[in-house]
Amino acid sequence: MSSSAAPFRTLCAMALLACIALGAGLARAQAWREQSEGTPNVTPPELQGVDIVEHLGRPLPRDAAFRDTDGKAVTLGDYFDGRRPTLLVFAYHTCPMLCSLVLDATVKSLNLVPWTVGDEFDLVSISIDPRDTPETATKKRGSLIEGYPRARGQTKGWHFLVGNEENIRKVTSAVGFQYRYDARQKQYAHPAAIYLLTPHGNVARYLYGITYDPADLRLGLLEATEGRSISTKERLLLYCYHYDPQGKHYSLVAMNVMRLGGAVTMVVLGSFLAVMWVRERRRRDGTSPLVAASFAGTPKQRSHPT
Repeated sequence: MSSSAAPFRTLCAMALLACIALGAGLARAQAWREQSEGTPNVTPPELQGVDIVEHLGRPLPRDAAFRDTDGKAVTLGDYFDGRRPTLLVFAYHTCPMLCSLVLDATVKSLNLVPWTVGDEFDLVSISIDPRDTPETATKKRGSLIEGYPRARGQTKGWHFLVGNEENIRKVTSAVGFQYRYDARQKQYAHPAAIYLLTPHGNVARYLYGITYDPADLRLGLLEATEGRSISTKERLLLYCYHYDPQGKHYSLVAMNVMRLGGAVTMVVLGSFLAVMWVRERRRRDGTSPLVAASFAGTPKQRSHPT
């Protein structure tokens, strides 16, 4: 065989080896995929029983008994005045990480929302640990208010509650907040979310994660008001944005925006045509300001022009 065929044989051998390697890789990938698909998605033991089951519209137990930061006996219904919505957070005061992330993210988002805690809405934080006390609640509240300049050191609208296991469970069950105590780690395993309640204490919206878009929080609060005491501008926001349960955030509704834009266009166009029609009529009647000014003068002057 000629020497010119040697490079060709080498290339063929390399291509064959590459095909064999590729085929083997694909076979391994296919076997791994089949094995993975055949294996159920097992929840780690420490996270079993930890979840959020949405109960939109469900009323919270107004008679659930707690103590506030002053140690005073209160009920959850004390914080639903029928006029303002409520932002609810579940967090225990010795949580090493997640609770602090949720609370800090809440305050960070609230700083970017036009409404103010204590004025347009209240914030209620309930500890899920029966061992927490009014003293630990006071300390936790103080650390959060430091990050909210609009509070100016005041505690108006910031309610941190502690209670026994029975009353805590009454509220968490109504919201659908499922958690469990891990005795081995001596911590609570729980999901991360905040909850928006109507002025009468019904669940209006869930916001998930450890970061909360200020726009979502603002729209959620507006929605939770059920139309009470909000401006025309805020009503327009609710008209243009709807909550997307799949994406877990508020999204712009194109059709509503188009309808609103069309209505505004018709109003502007109608106003323009009305002004033009009035001007044209004045011109025809000779009563426009320019025409009237050109014929201004005394009756004598008009009767005997020079």
